[in-house]
Amino acid sequence: MTSQTDAAITPPTVPSSRQETDFLGTREVPDTAYWGIQTLRAVENFPITGIPISSYPVLVKALAQVKHAAVLTNFDLGLVSPGKTSAITKACAEIENGMFIDQFVVDVIQGGAGTSTNMNANEVIANRALEHLGLPKGQYNAIHPNGDVNMGQSTNDVYPSALRIAAIHGASELLAAMDHLRQSFERKAEEFADVVKVGRTQLQDAVPMTLGQEFSTYAVMIGEDQLRVQEAATLLHEINLGATAIGTGINTHPDYAALACTYLRSITGLPLVTAANLVEATQDCGSFVQFSGTLKRVAVKLSKICNDLRLLSSGPRAGFNEIKLPPRQAGSSIMPGKVNPVIPEVVNQVAFEVIGNDLTVTLAAESGQLQLNAFEPIIGRSLFASLTHLTAACTTLASHCVDGITANSEFLRSQVEGSIGIVTILNPIIGYDAATSIARAALASGRSVTDIVLERQLLTKEQLDQLLRPEHLARPQLPTEAPA
Repeated sequence: MTSQTDAAITPPTVPSSRQETDFLGTREVPDTAYWGIQTLRAVENFPITGIPISSYPVLVKALAQVKHAAVLTNFDLGLVSPGKTSAITKACAEIENGMFIDQFVVDVIQGGAGTSTNMNANEVIANRALEHLGLPKGQYNAIHPNGDVNMGQSTNDVYPSALRIAAIHGASELLAAMDHLRQSFERKAEEFADVVKVGRTQLQDAVPMTLGQEFSTYAVMIGEDQLRVQEAATLLHEINLGATAIGTGINTHPDYAALACTYLRSITGLPLVTAANLVEATQDCGSFVQFSGTLKRVAVKLSKICNDLRLLSSGPRAGFNEIKLPPRQAGSSIMPGKVNPVIPEVVNQVAFEVIGNDLTVTLAAESGQLQLNAFEPIIGRSLFASLTHLTAACTTLASHCVDGITANSEFLRSQVEGSIGIVTILNPIIGYDAATSIARAALASGRSVTDIVLERQLLTKEQLDQLLRPEHLARPQLPTEAPA
C-alpha cells in the first residue's frame, strides 16, 4: 500500500494572467477576465455595497447599446475600419443578448461619475472583440478600450444616456407588473360587487358601500399611477450622447451626435432625441428627479393599499375581520395557529425603501456642481433598486395575496344592519331631525336603526328592504317622491 507521504503530490493550479498597463503602472489581470486594469482598480477602490452593476442587466444592456450605436456612427464617419467595426458590433450584440453579464463587476456605488462603469464596458467589449478577430485578450494595439470602443465618447455622455435607456426599460417592466396588480383588483371588485359593508372615515363608522367599490378604488389608483409612470418615462427620452466631457462635443465629428442618436433609436426601439443644449443636458438631472418622484408616488399608493388590506383582515376574532388574506406561512414561533399579513408587510417595506431612494436621488441631483453631476451612480442605483423592487412587489402582491382574498360577506352584512350610518340613507325621506332622534336612540339602546324606524312607523318593512338593497346602499339616490 502506498502511503500518503509516498504518493505523488499534484501542485495547485495557478490561474494564468496577463499584464496590463495604465498611466499608474502595470498590474496582473486574470486571463479569463474580459475586464481589464481599469476595472481591476475600480473593484479595489470601491468595495462599498457588494452589488456589482451586473445586478442591473437593463443597465449593462443599455451600455452595450450605446457602444453599438457609437461604433456604427464612427464607421459611417470613416473613423474606424470595417474589421474593427464588425468585431465590436458583434461583441456589443452578444452583451445586449445577455452574454458576459458576469464580467460587469464594478460596484454600483462608485466615485468618478460613472467612469468605472464606462471603462468596465469598454474593456469587456474590447476583449471580446479581440477574440472575434482571433486575437488574445489584452492586445489593445489591435482594438483599444478607449481609443476604439470609446471613440467619440465620454463617461459624461455615455453613462447618463445608458441610465436613461435602462430606466425606460425598467419602467416598462414595472408598468407590466402594475397592470397585473390592477387587473387582480378589478377581478376582486367584480367578485365583491354585491357584498355590502360599512364605510369608514377617520376609522369611524360612516355610510354603507360595497366591498366591490372599495377594491375598485385600488384598481383605479394603480391605473392612474400607470399613466404617471408613462409620463415621467417620456422625459428620459432626451439624451446627451455626443456631448462628451461637458457638452461642447469636443473630439467628436460635427455629425456624430445626430447620427449616433439615429442609430441608438434603431437599436433600442425607443423614440430617443438629442437634447437641444448638450451643456445643459450634461449637468441637469431633473428628469431623474421627476421619475424618482413618480416612483415614490407609486410606493405611497401601494403602501396605503397594503395598510388597508392589513386593517381589513385584522383579527380574526378581535379585529375588523372583513376579509381573509390567503395564509402564506406560520406567523409565530410561539403562538400556534397565528397567521400574519406577510405579503402586504413586505410591500410596505419596499415602499419605505423607495421613499428613501427618492430622497437620495433628490440630494444627489441637488449636489451636482458646474458642468457635471458626479453623483449619477447613486442616482442610478437608487432608481434601479426602486424599479426592480416595485416590480417584484406588484407581482407578489397580486399573485400571493390579492388573487386569494375572500370576503366575510355575512359578517359584513350584519355590521351594516347594525350600523348607525344607515340612518343617513333615510335622512332625505324621514327628515334630519327624525334621523337624528333615531341615531341617538340606537346608540343609547344598542338596538338597530331599522327596528326603531319600524317601531315608530316611519317606513314600512318593504320600503326599508328596498332602500337597503346592495345596489341602493352603494349608490343611494334622492327620492323622486315622498314615501306612500
